[in-house]
Amino acid sequence: MSKASLEQWLRRLESIHPREIDLGLERVSTVAHTLGLLPVSQPVVTVAGTNGKGSTVAVLEALLEESGYRTGTFTSPHLLQFNERIRVAGVDASDADIIAAFAAIDAARGDISLTYFEFATLAALLVFAASSLDVLVLEVGLGGRLDAVNVVDPAVAVITSIDLDHQDWLGASRGEIAREKAGILRPSIPVVVADSDPPAELLRCITEVGARPALCLGKEFTLAFSRGRWQAVLRGPQGQPWPLAPRDCDSILPENICAAVQAALLLDVAVSEALITRALARVVVAGRRQQMRTQGRNYVLDVAHNLAAVGKLLEYLQVAPCEGRTIGLFSVMSDKDIQGIVDAAVGHFDAWFLADQPGNGRAARAADVARLLAGAGEGMISISKNLRQALRRAQRVMNTGDRLVVFGSFTTVAAVLPLLSVPDDTAPHRFDDAMDQPGLARAGRDM
Repeated sequence: MSKASLEQWLRRLESIHPREIDLGLERVSTVAHTLGLLPVSQPVVTVAGTNGKGSTVAVLEALLEESGYRTGTFTSPHLLQFNERIRVAGVDASDADIIAAFAAIDAARGDISLTYFEFATLAALLVFAASSLDVLVLEVGLGGRLDAVNVVDPAVAVITSIDLDHQDWLGASRGEIAREKAGILRPSIPVVVADSDPPAELLRCITEVGARPALCLGKEFTLAFSRGRWQAVLRGPQGQPWPLAPRDCDSILPENICAAVQAALLLDVAVSEALITRALARVVVAGRRQQMRTQGRNYVLDVAHNLAAVGKLLEYLQVAPCEGRTIGLFSVMSDKDIQGIVDAAVGHFDAWFLADQPGNGRAARAADVARLLAGAGEGMISISKNLRQALRRAQRVMNTGDRLVVFGSFTTVAAVLPLLSVPDDTAPHRFDDAMDQPGLARAGRDM
């Protein structure tokens, strides 16, 4: 594999471990020690949670970079290319650096089988070790306790919102999931909890582990809203009140901004209002309430893929209305709470464009989602054989002032985002003419 491309390496990594997800620290820890990656010399912020991890990491990275710190950030999954997962000083790692890291890991692992995510985690640590960095920010992939990222001891732990997702792996209740997230805690290491209603199990874990100080949203730091603006009172390095001036609501959830700023304060970063303003101006979190306008059309792209995340997206759409109609382009994985998502979204969209995802065995069938929507009383529903077709059909009915909201999964947004920069030659249709008829028999397959 010495001359293999990054794409060839990634295809190989998808096939060399018998299971896509295989939680546990023994394998990855052994290889990390063989490579001399542990302990990590820089202070580390580890971010776990159900939703909001990526936004929190992005804001924290921007705060640190604006403060003059060189950062290494590791996130997952990627949206368009693998390099997004590993960033050095605010820039995606190069193919060459990632390939070199993969080759070193492959040589060091011997007969130890590693998952795709474990390879990615170790590659990030290798790339960071070869760079001159001041702070590392690591996003947990799944859970926390047994996630590969947890081989690294944090200087600050951040736990964002906790909601139901990945129940087959993490547990059937918020409490069970919270215990898994709490696996990133360490004795006498501060933790920031950005969930305003954390499960009691999480608070018990914090006490049992002895993580301190523990700064919880709604208690040690607060967030308030008024007339479309928000403000917060955080805690400074010595525990003193640290007011954050009123700010307009935008595409990044205030609780995630507060979590990032609070983590920076715990790292003794010289945070100021001006610094926060500059940092937020540079943050673009692709696929998280990402707004685009192209060819005269408005788009919102969000990887929201569970009930809680979709709920936050719907709240955002309500406080940021458009001049025209709101149209949904939706495709979701079959293991999600689709009925719950449908029930929550009823009445928020003037029309639904649904799509299959050929080749994605996890994706729910568009016809099945359509039946749930129809059963909930939604009448304007179109079904397409793929996301490209669904996008072009939706674009045909969009008028000035309308917006198309693309959501449901990372793969949904990843498939649609590149298409928005490609001109389409679809002729405009009347709204009703583009919809499938009651019964959904045609299902758009003739397009």
